[in-house]
Amino acid sequence: MSSRIVDTSTVRVSPASTGIVVLDGCGIGVFDVVCLADGAARPVPGTEAMKRVEESWDAARQIAATGRVYGRSTGVGANRNEDVPTEAAAGHGLRLLRSHAGAIGAELPARQVRAMLAVRANQLLAGGAGLRPTVVTALCEALENGAYPVVNEYGSVGTGDIAALSQVGLALAGEHPWRRAETSGGLGAGASGGLGAAVSGWLGAGASGGQGTGVSGGLGTEASGGLGATVSGGLRAAVSGGLGAEGSGGLGAEGSGGLGAGGVRASRRGASAQEIGAPEPQPLDNNDALALISSNALTLGQSALALHELRGLIGATQVVAALSLLAVDGSHEAYAAPVHTARPHRGSAEVARVMRELIGAADRPTPPLGRIQDPYGFRCLPQIHGPAHDAADALEAVLAVEINAAAENPLISPEDMAAYHHGGFYQAQLALALDHFRLAITQVARLSTSRLSTLNEPAYTRLRPFLADHEAASSGVMILEYAAGAALGDLRAFSAPASLGHAVLSRGVEEQASFASLAARQTLRACDAYRLVVGCELVAAVRALRQRGLRPDPELPVGRALELAESVLDPEPADRPLTDDVTAAAALLDRFTEIWRGSES
Repeated sequence: MSSRIVDTSTVRVSPASTGIVVLDGCGIGVFDVVCLADGAARPVPGTEAMKRVEESWDAARQIAATGRVYGRSTGVGANRNEDVPTEAAAGHGLRLLRSHAGAIGAELPARQVRAMLAVRANQLLAGGAGLRPTVVTALCEALENGAYPVVNEYGSVGTGDIAALSQVGLALAGEHPWRRAETSGGLGAGASGGLGAAVSGWLGAGASGGQGTGVSGGLGTEASGGLGATVSGGLRAAVSGGLGAEGSGGLGAEGSGGLGAGGVRASRRGASAQEIGAPEPQPLDNNDALALISSNALTLGQSALALHELRGLIGATQVVAALSLLAVDGSHEAYAAPVHTARPHRGSAEVARVMRELIGAADRPTPPLGRIQDPYGFRCLPQIHGPAHDAADALEAVLAVEINAAAENPLISPEDMAAYHHGGFYQAQLALALDHFRLAITQVARLSTSRLSTLNEPAYTRLRPFLADHEAASSGVMILEYAAGAALGDLRAFSAPASLGHAVLSRGVEEQASFASLAARQTLRACDAYRLVVGCELVAAVRALRQRGLRPDPELPVGRALELAESVLDPEPADRPLTDDVTAAAALLDRFTEIWRGSES
């Protein structure tokens, strides 16, 4: 096994200083998951955590040998009362994995699957699963080598990602294909459709709330075990059940159903599991199967990726809003410290403080203060951005618990020599936090479209309507309002509360569902739409500033933002297609995140 175990009893190793994330089952966070998903750090299981896994594994086998334990000596779901005969126990685990590995839909990109592997490995190290310890080291080896199992999109309703994790289990057992993640220009990129900019240059700033301060010295570099290598690996050959056969069900064909997307190369025919970097097959039995799949690791991994990206984008949006404020000679009054001292919501007060930092405004601005009553896009920015940051904090708090939770059912307690059957897998907190977060970011995006409309209005810019050039009846950036409105429509659809869903399953035994899995997918999908909305505002704001000849102090954060945008965005004011401009602006937002984090700190 290439994954080393290190002594973490006295010090926690930071990815910022070593390029390592120590998985200890109790202390990793969103930023750690992102680093592992991106290949910017490698996982190392901690010593004490591995001891917990050993103790739990030993206890689980003893408990299952002397009593009835759900999923080990019995069936699952409505089959919970059916005992597994002793002579059939050895094959029960594989049968369970095979029957449940029925996820459907598109194949998930490498980044999302790797986030799932990272979360599941850390959860197992919390010591409640009763799973054989070599599974933990196998998951770490896969992460280090860049291997990941084929996992399809649909199969969970928020009470456990059992279909996706069964596919992982079959891959660990040697019965399901592996892929190889390509890190050269792939894993380091953002999550959503290629719009996310490369990790280098902004991940080093760390997640808000102190989740980690970056991976300087390690970002984009090759991790040991060859993570940085470009690999032309594909499906593992000759796996049982015909899954390894090229073209069988479309799995072997490059690009089929999205294969090869998301930084994945699967073009070389007949690549073996070893060439791909997959771990040696694990001898999973009745004591391993349910212990592995009783988790929401995919949902949690997807949620971590979405939160990290969107939190940064909310901050970048404030930088764009500062440019728009300058373009319309907006008032600083709305951000004055006394306003937010009088109504002390933490998030809103911090947004106002950052805005003053971005534009160089005083805590108590003095006359002349500009026009009375700017439009809401400027005047209510702290009251709308603040709740979005608060929602991000609330979601991160839920994820901090779940990523480090021993939530397996049943919970193996070596201290009590007991298997506790429970409902800890039910993800109500996560579903509600994700729904809350999406509703909050939709309001932030909607406010961006309001500012875009103001930038098109001569009464505020003292320029031609729609920032058009001198030609008669020119349309300028008129179409951006329509494009932003269309993207906002998608974002609004993604914000429908997933927690309103309902399902009655397994012959009525499981009569409720959180649909946290849907909430996580919707939050990931919101990333692209959100970027495009704010990209439209950025194009208009920069055009307005150019036409007015306004140049903020280059020492101010907003001045640096304008210089950066002008270096990327086409200055031509004549009527022309603006598709490329918005694409470039949307990608630029990650650089604006860095500027925002500098002001935030």
